Amino acid sequence: MATYSAKPGEVPQRWFVVDAEGQVLGRLATRIAGVLRGKHKVQFTPHVDTGDYVIVVNADKVVLTGQKLDHKLYHRYSGRPGGLRSIPARQVLATDPEHVIRHAVEGMLPKNILSHKISDKLKVYAGADHPHAAQKPEPLPDTL
Repeated sequence: MATYSAKPGEVPQRWFVVDAEGQVLGRLATRIAGVLRGKHKVQFTPHVDTGDYVIVVNADKVVLTGQKLDHKLYHRYSGRPGGLRSIPARQVLATDPEHVIRHAVEGMLPKNILSHKISDKLKVYAGADHPHAAQKPEPLPDTL
């Protein structure tokens, strides 16, 4: 009996929607990263994109525990001397809440070429509505 290895395009991909309102950022990001990679499927193959699409709504209402709103910093570097900019999470969450969730999820994905394809399947929106109604997304179950 040979070991099964999924082929690209062989595993069907579904669409899930997640409401981030009141959810802790890290716990939400781990669930999303697992679904994006396809680890919840029987056909999971590490070197093949077997994951599903995930839509995150209400990204501006995500919760950071403890003092992370003031102590967690997001860094940007321009490449020039003195070009390091550090912005606290409170300010990033107020101006660009999609970046907070995307940054947390992408940090939990593998660092290879496949992660670029996987991260393209993550759709994050600050408000409650999204333009992906035609895909008929299902709510993400807690058991995945």
